[in-house]
This record gives sequence, structure tokens and C-alpha cells, in this order.
Amino acid sequence: MQKNAIVPYILIMAFGIGLIFFLSLEGAGNQEEIAEEHAAGEEGANGGEEAPAEDGEDAGSEFDPEAVAQAQCISCHGSSYEGGVGPSLVATELDQAGIEEIIANGKGAMPGGLVEEENIPAMAEWILTLE
Repeated sequence: MQKNAIVPYILIMAFGIGLIFFLSLEGAGNQEEIAEEHAAGEEGANGGEEAPAEDGEDAGSEFDPEAVAQAQCISCHGSSYEGGVGPSLVATELDQAGIEEIIANGKGAMPGGLVEEENIPAMAEWILTLE
């Protein structure tokens, strides 16, 4: 006699649906706590960004090219910016204008607009300092 191969799949599906159901009950029961944690996280993130502007520093000092690179670039250019999916940014042969053009409009698989237009020159200068 041949065993029915669909039974294990049905059991796994039933277990998964049950797990999702019970986890959603847990989340629904803790929604106030989750909302408080989320609100506290947003306040902490916004507080750090607003501090330089309150100190009277110029708007250019608020932009941190390295922080933007850590958030936007390392997934393709690697954690040390020496290449990965994207090309190496270290000791690039491009000039300032070429880098600004690529940042603004993108090239190949890289999308444009990852950096705000007014911060593109600062980002290009920072890329040129990578060694």
C-alpha cells in the first residue's frame, strides 16, 4: 500500500496557520506597549538630528556623508566600499563632476536620487577622500 504524500504538507500548513494565529493574538494583546516603544524610538532618532540645527551650525554640517553611505551604499559597494555587487568607491578614477552625475541620475543598476540634490556635492567630495 502506498502512503499519501500530501498529509505531511497539510500538517505543516495547519501548524503554520495556528502559529500565525497565536502570534497575532500576542501582538494584539501588546499593541499599546509596541506603540510606546515605536514612539520612543522615533523621538530618540529625531532628537539627535535636530541638535546641530539648534546649536546654530550651518545647514551643511547636518549632512553626514558617511552615515548616508552606511545606510544606502554598503549593500552594493561593500562595507569597506571596495566593491561587491557595485564597483569600488575607493580610489575611484572619476572626478567630482562624474561622481555627482552618477549620484544624481544613477548608472547601471544604481538608482539615482539616493542622496538629496543639495547634498550631492558633499557626498561626491567624501567619496573622493576614500583610500
